Amino acid sequence: MTKQRSFKRLVRTRMAKTGESFTAARASLLAAAEPKAGRGRVLATSDEAIRGRTGRGWEEWFDLLDEWGAPERSHREIARFIAEQQGIEPLAWNAQAVASSYERARGLRAVGEHPEGFTLTASRTVAVPVERLYDAFVDAALHERWLPGGQLRERTATRPTSARFDWGGGGTRVHVTFLAKGKERSTAAVAHSRLAGAKERERMKAWWRERLDTLRSQLEGGESDA
Repeated sequence: MTKQRSFKRLVRTRMAKTGESFTAARASLLAAAEPKAGRGRVLATSDEAIRGRTGRGWEEWFDLLDEWGAPERSHREIARFIAEQQGIEPLAWNAQAVASSYERARGLRAVGEHPEGFTLTASRTVAVPVERLYDAFVDAALHERWLPGGQLRERTATRPTSARFDWGGGGTRVHVTFLAKGKERSTAAVAHSRLAGAKERERMKAWWRERLDTLRSQLEGGESDA
């Protein structure tokens, strides 16, 4: 098999989307930069970061997986093979990140697609303490002010760092993590998983961005005080 065939294919795909030269497209991919004309980045993190975590860069991982025959394997088999190379559990972040990035590059999986469905992420930093941002999600009366009809049903919560919810009756899940950035600023990062397809992911991603903008406006304007 041609060496680094999958990674070169990924570079050429980016070139077609962005108009970049081969060298520029390769550099952008290795930096994990999102394409201007694309629908999200393919690689989970930068080449420098994945090399630091695994001892191999993206091109080396893609070459190894090509030679092993990864395109004909399931996600579970790919993750297990990567884990064996690393001496880690198949569910560890490194194994999942490499496997998912390779699958997206090969067209075996779309951006945001996971074995259990599609996942979107969205986040906002708000000029309020982290406890107040946490309460805006977990307190049903408060989240109804910015998320009308949102149907968040709490599963587990750890104040003020994280909360997991069922979403309505459709079988999707919402996981929110909260990070304090000093006493008066904090970030909420939303991951909405088990979505039915790429179109639903894009629709809900736009919806979550709009709702999080509303939340930020309300909290910073004092409209969502208990």
